[in-house]
Amino acid sequence: MKSDPARAIDDFLRYASAERRLSPHTVAAYRRDLADFMDFLDDHLGGGSWSWSSVDRLDIRSWLGSLEGRSLKRSTIARKLSAVRACFRFLHRTGVVAGDPARAVRTPRKRRELPGYYPRSQADYLFARLEEYADEKGTLGFRDRAIIELAYSSGLRLAEVQGVNDGDLDLDRGLVRVTGKGNKERIVPVGKGALSAVRDYLACRGDLADPRAEQGEERPLFVSNRGTRISRRQIQRGMASWIEWVVKTRGETAPEEGIEVLSIHALRHSFATHMLDSGADLMAVKELLGHRSLSTTRVYTHTSRERLVQAYRQAHPRAE
Repeated sequence: MKSDPARAIDDFLRYASAERRLSPHTVAAYRRDLADFMDFLDDHLGGGSWSWSSVDRLDIRSWLGSLEGRSLKRSTIARKLSAVRACFRFLHRTGVVAGDPARAVRTPRKRRELPGYYPRSQADYLFARLEEYADEKGTLGFRDRAIIELAYSSGLRLAEVQGVNDGDLDLDRGLVRVTGKGNKERIVPVGKGALSAVRDYLACRGDLADPRAEQGEERPLFVSNRGTRISRRQIQRGMASWIEWVVKTRGETAPEEGIEVLSIHALRHSFATHMLDSGADLMAVKELLGHRSLSTTRVYTHTSRERLVQAYRQAHPRAE
């Protein structure tokens, strides 16, 4: 039988899913973070015999201190605290606790870190090798190439790439409709390279088709070797397979080091950085990325500004 604190968590998660309509991934993250908090309270408050009404601001601060001691990133700690705050708001609203101790706890200040991205020369090299990889690997290689090209071409998140259906992609007009955070839809352009890669993949996707799979506009664009929608893990494995192939076959021709790791996240950052480096408007990049706030997009200007300063110092006769 579950303890009272655990039952309260279950009530909160049901509320988050059914009434707030948060995504399954967000609810799953809440579950993990709150389980972490409860494990800490079991030890901190003495053997599990505690209730939510006995938790105060100092207990939450002690938990944050323990997270710091585990060398977690500030962003991870902030996310965990956000889960605890959301839970206490619910507990307070439903009368489980008289007050909300999490309101008085400040979020740890995040370290300002520039997002990782691939320099233009490195990206050009990688995409040139991607075509060779697809030719060698066959159908799954063409699928992985289309995923990578589309992610970079349109600046998509991992979940957005995974969720694209046939009806979302307009090959004639070069547009794709994606569903981002908060179920917010946006339509973004698709470049010629990505369109070509998707067409090559669609020409051989029938090799992966499952006759029982959903057809029409709701059919998943990217499918596994069983013909079902590809999972995030399979996308990551496909990218790892490609980069491993590049590392093994590149010899001395690679223009730069540091290509042993590849991710959709880095491709998205590369998309934004390369757009801004080429003179794109910050507001336009914000809309393409699906950011709610311009301050989220501004982080990419730091990368671009550093490169501008470097170019100035190298080119201007009186820069130094």
